[in-house]
Amino acid sequence: MSDSSKGKRGVLFDVDGTLVDSNYLHAVAWWQAFRRMEHDVPMSAIHRAIGMGGDKLVEHLLGEDRNKDEDEQLDATHGAIFSTWWPSLRSFDGASELLNACSDKDLIVVLASSASAAELKFLRTVIEADSAITGATSSSDAEASKPSPDILEAALEAGGLEASNTVFVGDSVWDVKAAGKLSIPTIGLTCGGTSEAELREAGAQEVYENPRALLAAMDTSLLGELLAQG
Repeated sequence: MSDSSKGKRGVLFDVDGTLVDSNYLHAVAWWQAFRRMEHDVPMSAIHRAIGMGGDKLVEHLLGEDRNKDEDEQLDATHGAIFSTWWPSLRSFDGASELLNACSDKDLIVVLASSASAAELKFLRTVIEADSAITGATSSSDAEASKPSPDILEAALEAGGLEASNTVFVGDSVWDVKAAGKLSIPTIGLTCGGTSEAELREAGAQEVYENPRALLAAMDTSLLGELLAQG
C-alpha cells in the first residue's frame, strides 16, 4: 500500500442503472443497432447483458461465430442511437444526495463508468453532484470491460484508493462480478432492473432499491462499516 493511499476510504459508483435511469434506453438502443445489422436479439436478453462493456455484450449475445467485423459498427450505432436520448435522462431519486453525503463524511467518491468521455460528461450534469466527485473513469481507461475488473482498477487509481478500504455500488451482476475479482465488497441496487436474488447470487453483500434507500440506511450499511474503520 502506498503512503498516499493509507487511511483513505472511498466509494466507487457505477453510473448507468445505478445513479442514472438509463438501462432500458441502452437496451432499446442495442436492440435497434442489432436490427440494423439484421440480428434479431430479444430485448430481454439484451437487458440482462446491460452492465457489460459493449465489446463483451456483443460477444455474449451473438456468440463466438459471429461476424466480428461488425462489432465496431454495432457499438458505434448503439452509441449514436443512445445519444439521441441524452436530453431525456434523469438521475435516480437520491443519487445526488447520496454522493454528497459520502463526500461530507470524507469518503472519496469515484465514478466507475465505462461510458465514452462525451457521454460521461453529460451523465455528470444529470447527476448534479460534481463537487462531491473526486474522480471518474471512462471507456478509454480500461483495455477490457466489465465483467473484467479493469475499470474498477482505474477507478481505484483515480481516487488514490486501495481495494481494502473501498466499497462498490452497482446495479448489474457484471458490476458485482468485476468487484469480486478485486475483493471489493459490493452494494447492489435493484433500480437498474436486476433482482435482489440475482445480485446476491453474484456476490452482492447488501441490496437496496435505489440511491435514496441506501442513503436512508447509510449508517448501518457497508458504507457505515467503512466509515467506522476510521
